Parts: sequence; structure tokens; C-alpha cells
Amino acid sequence: MTDIVLKIDPEIIIGVDIINRAGPICKTYGSRVLLASEQSLHDNKSIERLIAILADSGIEAILFDEISSLAMADTAENMAILVRAAHCSGIIGFGGIAVQAIARIAAIIAPDDIDIFELLDGKTSTAFLPYIAIPSLKEDPFQTADSFIAIDPRDRNIRLVHAPRGLCKAVIIDSAFSGQTGCTAAFDGLCIAIEAYCSKKANILSDPLLEEAIALFALIISSYINGATDVRELEAQAGFLVNIGSAVSAAGIGSTLAYSIAARFPVAKSRCAAALLPVILDKMVSCRAEKIAKVARLMGERVEGLSDANAALLPAASIRSSLDRLSISIHLQSLGLELDRLIPIVEAVRNLDIVAFSPWTVTFEEILNIIKQAF
Repeated sequence: MTDIVLKIDPEIIIGVDIINRAGPICKTYGSRVLLASEQSLHDNKSIERLIAILADSGIEAILFDEISSLAMADTAENMAILVRAAHCSGIIGFGGIAVQAIARIAAIIAPDDIDIFELLDGKTSTAFLPYIAIPSLKEDPFQTADSFIAIDPRDRNIRLVHAPRGLCKAVIIDSAFSGQTGCTAAFDGLCIAIEAYCSKKANILSDPLLEEAIALFALIISSYINGATDVRELEAQAGFLVNIGSAVSAAGIGSTLAYSIAARFPVAKSRCAAALLPVILDKMVSCRAEKIAKVARLMGERVEGLSDANAALLPAASIRSSLDRLSISIHLQSLGLELDRLIPIVEAVRNLDIVAFSPWTVTFEEILNIIKQAF
């Protein structure tokens, strides 16, 4: 049996209209915090609402909203300088994966015991400021894990950063606060869930969580196809399950590739994941047929009378059909990407520690072939 290492630090709060708990939670750590976010969240006044909620609890929020989806790890240095100057007692990350990564880095380097490049090169630190996550993107395989991905400004490649134990104090997932993420996010979440489910690190704890997440993401995709207008509660539930399940297991090549591409080029990670997912499923058939056959059942495919090998062929075909019905391209090329410019990403992903948990032997050629097939 695969060893189970359970290391989930934060208090996790999930529900509808629970963002008002942010004030009392943050109050535990002091009366002034840095609020790291992104400009897009001003559109629906979410940032202004969060600042007001914190103020009602007697907390002053120093806003840093200059984090874009292409922001690199060195953005955290400016945040850390502001944290020290303002004598902040903690950091809140409100936004997508880039915001969460940079805010976490800022919380680690703020005490000035370690610099950004030492952190990216693998050095760890026991000094940090309390960090509270309010994710706008609900599907993040690193949200409750003990490591996360950041973009190295030296080469724009991704690095796996190891977080000190106890860094993240709370994760607040409010399905009514951050808005609906869109149909491509469901394919992104499904990619994360399936890869973690098929990982060598998967275990008796991660499997039931990820199975439920897969079923929920399939339901969300079906709901979008059938014209649903509000699936935020389902998205929050599925996001919670995949975040915990993938933290106990491990993220896979597809979701890591999607993050890497989005880190280097101005494209949405979810669109990349949607294009990569059918190719990843095709790859899984040869090494995880039994589990992919179970995925077919979880997705509602008719598998009665089929062998695992035949049932395992259904999910990829189903995903391609769903993408077509939702008018989402299954080709990376449609995002304006050039194949030659994706080659440096392959080696960066190959060098990550998490590839050790892939269900197949990961080589440069294997990753490149996945990109070529999705291109």
C-alpha cells in the first residue's frame, strides 16, 4: 500500500456567503494585514467588499493589487517591502493561482531571513508571517499542499517552492463571493482530479475525495452543456474536494504543463488544461486502465459489459465531445501559441519533483509528445 503522509495545516471554511468570517479569523493575527489581489477583482467590487468586512472587525487592509496572471515570483519582494514598512501582521491572498503563490512567497520572505532566489533554489525557512488564502480560482492542487509552484524571474520557468509548516492559517472558499469561474475551469479541475487519482501517490484517503470531485466536475460540465446559469456551489464543492485530494496525492503532468504555459504566455491556464486533458486521458489508458474505467463510470458513461480496457477509452472521447459542444478548441495552437516556443517548458516540467509520482516514466520525449498531440 502507498504510504500516506497527511499534512494539511490550514483551517478550511467552505460555504455560501461565509466571507464575513475573514474578519474574525484575521483578527487573531493582528490589526493590520497586507491584502494581495489582482485588478480584475475590482470589477465586481469584491476587493472593496473584503476591505469593508475586515474594517468592521477592526483590521486595516493595506492593498497590493498589482499581481497579473503573468506575474513572477519577484513581485513578492515589493510586497514584502510594503509589509515591513507598514508593520503588517499577516498577509491575505485573494485571487487566482498566481496571487496565491506570490502572496505565500511574500509571507515567507517578509521576516527577511531568506531571499527570493534562495527560496526558489530550494532553501527553506522557519520564519514567516501568517498567510490566509481566499482563492477566486477554486481548483488549485497546491492550495493545501506543503509545496506550490511559482515563476522564476530568471528564466520564466516554474519552480516548486516548499512552504514551511503552519504557513497557511486558513482557506476561505465562498461560492457566492468570487463569482462563477466559467466552463473551462471545470475541465481544468477534472484534469487535476483525474491525474491525482491516477498518481502513484494516490491512496485510500485521496481516492474517495477525488472520485467525488470527478463526479461533480462531470456534473458541472453537463450543466454548462445544458445551459445552466449558476453552478457556483457545485464549483466550490468540487474545488474543495480536488484541492484536498490532490494535496494528499500529487498533481500531474497535464495540470503542471497548463500552469507552465500560462506562466510564460498570456493564455488562460484552464484553456490549456482543457486542450491537454483528452491527451492525458489517452495516455492513462495504457497505464491506469482500471482507474480510467472507474472515471468513465463516475462521468456517467455506459460501461456495462465492457472490459476495463474498453471502458477506459470512453472518458477521452466524452471530453472531446463536450469541448466541441461548448465550442472550446481542443488545440493549443488555437490559443496563438507556437510549438517551438513551448520546448523550454518541457525541460522545466521534467525537472520538478512531482514527476516522480507520474503513473508512467516521464521523459523529455514523453512530455513533448503530449504537447505535440494537444497542439
